[in-house]
Amino acid sequence: MSRPLVVIPTYNERESLAGTVARVRASVPAASVLVVDDASPDGTGALAEELASADAAVQVLHRTAKNGLGAAYLEAFGWALERGFDPIVQLDADGSHLPEQLPRLLAGLEGEGSAGPADLVIGSRWIAGGSIENWPRHRELLSRWGSAYARAMLRLDTRDATAGYRAFRADALRRIPLEDVHTRGYGFQVDMLWHARDAGLRVVEVPVTFVERAHGRSKMNPAIVAEAMVRVTAWGLRSRFGRGSAAQRTAGERRSAEAKRSGA
Repeated sequence: MSRPLVVIPTYNERESLAGTVARVRASVPAASVLVVDDASPDGTGALAEELASADAAVQVLHRTAKNGLGAAYLEAFGWALERGFDPIVQLDADGSHLPEQLPRLLAGLEGEGSAGPADLVIGSRWIAGGSIENWPRHRELLSRWGSAYARAMLRLDTRDATAGYRAFRADALRRIPLEDVHTRGYGFQVDMLWHARDAGLRVVEVPVTFVERAHGRSKMNPAIVAEAMVRVTAWGLRSRFGRGSAAQRTAGERRSAEAKRSGA
């Protein structure tokens, strides 16, 4: 692993982006940054181009519409794998994922402080040493409940199943059938974790501090959370009636979609 890439999806993050990119570059100078902008109307994409013109380690992937966090990450994963980056890190633009803790995730991939190397390291709020700052109590409870519910329904071992601060080995992403990950919204993180478990990947959590954004508005809303919970519930129920893996669930969804298209 000699070419780390930090993927930063953006939509209306002009106020936060420059500072976040600068902190990533200072924290891990060897890391490149890929900003994936979903046609932000506030000019985030233009700012990203300015940052890229000033630093060869920063690149920009422009998308034509706001199609969801999952879609942005999946496109970025394909882009990164084609260009030989390894490892590949997910990081929010708004500063909630502290770039200064990125070395902790990268060390986790190498097995420092654990029983051995990992395929996927998750920056966790809900293990010993993890914490949150400046969150209202109701949001903390919602996040804790969401992770607990996903763990219970899908039989996952990861404490922070919805966490978005993650570092993947490139080989780990190749072992996950990314074409079968169809979730595009909040449930994407759970969907990827479920596929990672089914692919036999070694997942390790390291403690991080999650900080509430200082600028802009959160993209999270009750409808997004409800959609994710509906999906997790459906996956969990299917897993209890004979289609227990993410791959089997995906195959069933694909057959259903094909049947609808054919008029069956």
